[in-house]
Amino acid sequence: MVKEFYRRLFTGISFLFIMPFAIGSGSSHSVDGSTDRMYLDKHSKEFVLHYVQSNTPTLFAIRQKSHLPFIVADSIFRQYDLPSSLKYLAVVESELNPNAVSHAGAAGAWQLMPATARMLGLRVGQGVDERTAYNKSTRAAARYLKDLYVQFGDWLLVLAAYNSGEGTVCRAIRLSGSRNFWELQSYLPAESRMYVRKFIASYYYFEGQNDELSGSLAANVPHQASFGDR
Repeated sequence: MVKEFYRRLFTGISFLFIMPFAIGSGSSHSVDGSTDRMYLDKHSKEFVLHYVQSNTPTLFAIRQKSHLPFIVADSIFRQYDLPSSLKYLAVVESELNPNAVSHAGAAGAWQLMPATARMLGLRVGQGVDERTAYNKSTRAAARYLKDLYVQFGDWLLVLAAYNSGEGTVCRAIRLSGSRNFWELQSYLPAESRMYVRKFIASYYYFEGQNDELSGSLAANVPHQASFGDR
């Protein structure tokens, strides 16, 4: 059983080096109905492979407890007309731990800061912290992600903004003269660049293997423009 799991994992990940990475909404339940094809550059492919290989025990443990949290997130994201693949943000943020607290004060599965949580309608303070209530915090995260998409119109920029803030992404857009993540990424903090790649790697771990039988990786990671190796 274990050997078969690793065989499927390696087969799925190996497609990174021979197949394009199709990034789009891939669903009628999304803000944008298009599906665009983007080729991951060499460094991104190498990162995804190394990240999954290095974190397989942790990712496997997350998978074992992901059934109910993913059902809740899928349902809420459908209601907010968002791509269901955004649920993997909670994997990157907290490993699906609703009680996670960061050194900076972010809390919950979606690691919302107190001010952001209050802005999104959650109660924080006086013995109550709704950031740790998975259903409520997921709805708050959905509202935040949708607002970010309205502002940036590109899901990879949304991911970067979720990590580093809207101002940081706006500055990168201004300095680079581009709204394409892969072209402006050098103007973002290293943590944000890594964050987006961790999201992509998490997607490949949880869903990339599902495309093994069809011989392709038609990934459902949301994105707008095409960009990659030329």
